Amino acid sequence: MQSGFLVQDGTLYEVMPDERHAITDLRGMERLTGAHNWQNAAAACAAVMALGVTQTRIVQAFHTFPGLAHRMEEVGRIGETRFINDSKATNAEATARALACYDGVHVILGGVPKAGGIDSLAAFFPGIRKAYLIGDAAEAFARTLQGRVAYQKCGNLAAAVAASVQDTAAQNGSVVLLSPACASFDQFENFEERGEAFRRLVKEHMANVQTGRVSGNAA
Repeated sequence: MQSGFLVQDGTLYEVMPDERHAITDLRGMERLTGAHNWQNAAAACAAVMALGVTQTRIVQAFHTFPGLAHRMEEVGRIGETRFINDSKATNAEATARALACYDGVHVILGGVPKAGGIDSLAAFFPGIRKAYLIGDAAEAFARTLQGRVAYQKCGNLAAAVAASVQDTAAQNGSVVLLSPACASFDQFENFEERGEAFRRLVKEHMANVQTGRVSGNAA
């Protein structure tokens, strides 16, 4: 690269013909998780610097970026468990980008499957602690995961969220990821409605924990 911007090991660099210098470390920015988001950050940096925006302003913007709805969006925490809404992931390729960001993740999969299902995600199976299967894809996905990943056929999103909350209650630093690898129209109008349902369900469980209505959290 003669000049431009690149990300290496999570650090964003400006590259010039004879040197390069670090702009910021992206690894600690939770709203910019993953290599695909780092690439987006590099592209955005190039675009706005061409318009005269200073690097200081750019770094501030990265740190305060709220994220995009339904795209690796943290919607709540219960104890030390983070709940991530990636409902926009309607195919396995999109889900792969999300799974690459976490290890030991609890993932909610399913809906109306695309061609190939989740076969292409096999490289990420060792990093999945448990899968919660919903919708039309549940049976096919269960066959793919059999003997490779612990899974639970939940049927619908409400049951999947409830099961994941129970499973992660005693774990430290867990992540529950809604990244279905499927279209949503078996149970929802679109991925936005699915993501909003996930957000609402997580908020309800958060409220239950706060009022002591969850088993194991009551006084």
